[in-house]
Amino acid sequence: MSQHYRLPPEWAPQRCIMLTWPHAHGDWQPLLPRVEPVYVEITRQIGRYEPLLISSYDEQHNHHIRNLLTAAGVTLDNITLYCAPSDDSWTRDHGPITVLDQHHRLRLLDFTFNGWGGKYPAEQDNQLTRLLHEQGAFGDLPLESVGPVLEGGAIEVDGRGGLLTTTRCLLSPLRNPDLGCQALEALFHELFGIEHTLWLENGGLAGDDTDSHIDTLARFCNPSSIVYTACDDPRDEHYIELKAMEAELHAFRDTDGNPYKLIPLPWPKPQFDHSGQRLPATYANFLIINGAVLVPVYGIASDAPAVATLRDCFPEREVIAIDCVPLLRQSGSLHCVTMQIPEAP
Repeated sequence: MSQHYRLPPEWAPQRCIMLTWPHAHGDWQPLLPRVEPVYVEITRQIGRYEPLLISSYDEQHNHHIRNLLTAAGVTLDNITLYCAPSDDSWTRDHGPITVLDQHHRLRLLDFTFNGWGGKYPAEQDNQLTRLLHEQGAFGDLPLESVGPVLEGGAIEVDGRGGLLTTTRCLLSPLRNPDLGCQALEALFHELFGIEHTLWLENGGLAGDDTDSHIDTLARFCNPSSIVYTACDDPRDEHYIELKAMEAELHAFRDTDGNPYKLIPLPWPKPQFDHSGQRLPATYANFLIINGAVLVPVYGIASDAPAVATLRDCFPEREVIAIDCVPLLRQSGSLHCVTMQIPEAP
């Protein structure tokens, strides 16, 4: 491994977005009629700005996806499909994390994925990036297998040497029991070019299976600004926890010692599944792509002010709302199902 790798921020130019299409061989089976239209719309909107790499379960599934997209009027010109079986469709966490080496060449890092600490089957997901690479899905980009468990949704970088994460996720004994803060910070320095790791000890959403992934809580929208999930309802079960997280964010400093500009996101009213389990609705799970930002919405009153807030954060990009209620039924949202592959400078 090299000590000269650097992880580009999400707003850096991208060569494509990865999607792992949901299928009938897992938890999505009863929800496919509702969730596949969401994937079609995500594909349509991303395809307006950049290519997509879509993995299907098998050839029959591949054919099905093509038919779905064609029937919806989505052009296939900048979409490539490959067959690689998966357990689930959370590409953010089983896809590669792409870095730049000292010669500004891209390199795919394939970390171990263990189903968020062994909560769900993950053997096929953990092999997916390697299988895609063997088929040439990433062109001539080299792939490097990395032993520790790390999910893409667990980290945020500001592009200037700062990384934002949560202790509940990365210090979970079910992920890397032998790696503490110092060991992980050394890993981030070596593989991502990180000089300063910002550890959130507070923050979490009911119904979240990821142990407080940062992409549900707080996101960099430029090197000096953090947009975050804020709860303004003292009666809500999240109020004290998210107020404590907010205080931590206020205390954080960038690598130059300056405070970040903090931008609160509207708090969505509680969302529940059919059994009464609260779902982790969040507007922080947006996706930045070339020229646009895709924002998850849930058909509630806070959608419009959330979109307006993010429009102010990204004045030079189109901000596009996508109904993500079906994704929420499996405790995830828009950012969770996507992974960007950056473009080399």
